[in-house]
Amino acid sequence: MTLKALRIDPADNVATLLEDGRAGDSVVMDGVSVVLREDVAQGHKVALATVAAGEPLIKYGAPIGNAKHAIAAGDHVHSDNLATALSGRLDYRYAPTPAAAPVAAAATFMGYRRADGRVGTRNEIWILPTVGCVARTSERIAARAAATLGDAVDGVHAFMHPFGCSQLGEDLDGTRQILASLACHPNAGGVLIVGLGCENNQIKALLEAVPEWRRPAIRTLVTQMSGDEVAEGVALVAELAELARCARSEVGLESLVIGVKCGGSDGLSGLTANPLVGRISDRVTAAGGRVILTEIPEMFGAEQVLMNRAADGQVFESIVGLVNDFKQYFLDHGEPISENPSPGNIAGGITTLEEKALGAVQKAGRAAVADVIGYGARASAPGLTLLEAPGNDAVSSTALAAAGATAILFTTGRGTPLGFPVPTIKIASNSDLARRKPGWIDFDAGTVLDQGFESAEAALLARLADIASGAETAAERNGEREIAIWKRGVTL
Repeated sequence: MTLKALRIDPADNVATLLEDGRAGDSVVMDGVSVVLREDVAQGHKVALATVAAGEPLIKYGAPIGNAKHAIAAGDHVHSDNLATALSGRLDYRYAPTPAAAPVAAAATFMGYRRADGRVGTRNEIWILPTVGCVARTSERIAARAAATLGDAVDGVHAFMHPFGCSQLGEDLDGTRQILASLACHPNAGGVLIVGLGCENNQIKALLEAVPEWRRPAIRTLVTQMSGDEVAEGVALVAELAELARCARSEVGLESLVIGVKCGGSDGLSGLTANPLVGRISDRVTAAGGRVILTEIPEMFGAEQVLMNRAADGQVFESIVGLVNDFKQYFLDHGEPISENPSPGNIAGGITTLEEKALGAVQKAGRAAVADVIGYGARASAPGLTLLEAPGNDAVSSTALAAAGATAILFTTGRGTPLGFPVPTIKIASNSDLARRKPGWIDFDAGTVLDQGFESAEAALLARLADIASGAETAAERNGEREIAIWKRGVTL
């Protein structure tokens, strides 16, 4: 049997199977013909040529690690015979490559234009607890308020977390900055900050981290000073809802801010979903909109690709600092920088961090990197921004929302129900996942293999416009709205 497989770059000495193969099946492409020497699952790699021990395996036109021992043509290439070549911090050289300049799409969506010119994809009231002690209280306020407001706003949501007390220094600053940035989000027509009263993360200090122009849309509640904190909170939400009343209007992609994220990748993620999202990223940046890319540890092995697309030398140096500081973060904790991919990634066919990274960075498209921002900061530059945050789905997606993303394009080869403060569009890398989990998945990128990228790009852009205009994502229908804060310091 001759199998369907994909060789991404002419320099590659591996191909990815697009269907399950058995020993004795053939792979034929680009004048190369090999016979499988063992069973190989869909999304996994097969060697197209003999590779000596210590020699590199090539995918995406770049090394994804070195052979642990000799590999014959037709062998399954995976954890038994392929090892990462990553080490620690590196000295990088700026070798600028011209960024592509795709034509902007003429797509529009119906968004909420705010007084400051930003555009939201939702008009909601957000309730932010300063500390975990009042997280459930915030949730009760949200539930009762939502039941009484009708259609005054699109929803009332409380975002629980366990932090805000027993934190010090930069660790406390990180919690405060994430909450302050969420309080500024254009999808929130109003924000209620709920405090306990005795916590480290005091409301006064939190408000000082919020720009003055945003404070009229914020109300605060100190529960230790209230006789009936839930009733008082509901009344404050009602007040905010009146202030937040707003109608949608037609806007272009220049008003869109998208975060791009992958979670639970498989061997097809870098072939279908991630490059498809990269095409949407290019459409948004070409129109003058913003795209935010994070998961810095999942760039190790592909970081030079982004560094060479830095808009200038200063941005290049910022990327180098971001990457090397994150590597040092791992090393300082006695951990190897290559402790990735995850068990789910490995089961899906991804072997090394280099392979995962080369597939993951494709979500950013081909635009120049315009800016680099720290954890908890808000994106301000049109184009592509790199954001400091780890790979963890909940932590990085929360950071994307805090940075101003009004929608998140979330690719996955394994599936997850998790949702975040802003519409999170789950994009399956393979059609089997989309068929099995329709309650989780919003878009099937597996169609790329049958219909090509142009058709899938048009369909995903239309889906994004619909969701930005108010159509619910699967996570929203399921009530999946979570935040997670990156805790990096000691606990008192």
